[in-house]
Amino acid sequence: MATGSNMIVGLDIGTSKVVCLIGEVGASGRLELVGIGSHPSNGLKRGVVVNIDATVNSIQRAVEEAELMAGCKVHSVTVGIAGSHISSLNSHGIVAVREREVTEQDLERVIDAARAVAIPADQKIIHILPQEYLIDSQEGIKEPLGMSGVRLEAKVHLVTGSINAVQNIDKCIRRCGLDVDAIVLQPLASSYAVLTDDEKELGVCLVDIGGGTTDIAVFTGGAIRFSSSIPVAGDQVTSDIAMALRTPTQNAEELKVKYACALAQLTRADETIKVPSVGERPPRSLSRQALAEVVEPRYDELFTLIQAELRRSGFEDLVASGIVLTGGTSKMEGAVELAEEIFHTQVRLSCPQGVHGMDDILQNPIYATGMGLLLYARQNLDTSDAADSGMRAEAVLPARQGPGIVERMKAWFQGNY
Repeated sequence: MATGSNMIVGLDIGTSKVVCLIGEVGASGRLELVGIGSHPSNGLKRGVVVNIDATVNSIQRAVEEAELMAGCKVHSVTVGIAGSHISSLNSHGIVAVREREVTEQDLERVIDAARAVAIPADQKIIHILPQEYLIDSQEGIKEPLGMSGVRLEAKVHLVTGSINAVQNIDKCIRRCGLDVDAIVLQPLASSYAVLTDDEKELGVCLVDIGGGTTDIAVFTGGAIRFSSSIPVAGDQVTSDIAMALRTPTQNAEELKVKYACALAQLTRADETIKVPSVGERPPRSLSRQALAEVVEPRYDELFTLIQAELRRSGFEDLVASGIVLTGGTSKMEGAVELAEEIFHTQVRLSCPQGVHGMDDILQNPIYATGMGLLLYARQNLDTSDAADSGMRAEAVLPARQGPGIVERMKAWFQGNY
């Protein structure tokens, strides 16, 4: 491994897939992707672990693929979490400034005051995200350290999750022989990879549509204000296709990925597709428009549920930058157009940015959370601590041994896609 650099690892444990990304942070702060591994996820349902052994196997396979490509050994990971057990609230704390100048101790005390809220016994706090500070009623302060004042206030966004769900994810990772650097809310991680600072400042709603859950995060004034999760996503679309067209689930998933459209009016009646049948029956021909008529009502329902969540949050009129879609299920043809019809605002599909290496392949919404986890880890990386602890991933191959990183990545994608 190059001198003055660190390895960081992001692990996206999704309902449909587990993705492990290994990044190398150079001395200049540039983050370069050096390893990627992906494996179907068999142990999760709607973002929650339901089979520990199956989840452990999927994590191990994904991590081993990434290790092989990067030529390193992974020790610890930054992992994402989602699911309907996640809830959030905004809180407010006030303390007196002891030395008439805000110190680190004052910041710790005001955050402690803001987190002192009643939460259910089966929930634990995952994130305390500062939104803004106030000093003697002066609003909009982002960095209060060193400022003079008598009274310090903090507005924070608290994210909580089920203790059992968090422990099960932690248990799965530790059974793989890995440590957990941090557990991160998935839409928060995705925001690092797909949102611009201008969008966060002006107001934006991020919608991350995965396989088992759809995760929502609202940003205004540069800070997260609301987060939520809906247990309707890509798996329901696949199930609808399987039921309506009477085809096995695996074939329904292939039809969804290759031919489905979220807006029937964008398809033509003369476009035909082959639909495999159940059992020994021969395949049938069907118009692509008929497939779109199965898919569109589910996407319509999903976007309507998202709109209801946005209204419930109270921020619907404050997202001037509109809606940003990401996640694997968001890249279907017609999804953006249908979303614009329902939300009556501008909608864009966003691919992850900010990580260098294999840009042509990784410009895909399915990697938004994984790339965001790397960016989150880089922001929270303490170089000296990493050097003392032996890094999150340790190089085991000599420089320039065997095929280069690009060649190994291309070989992996040729074998997997």
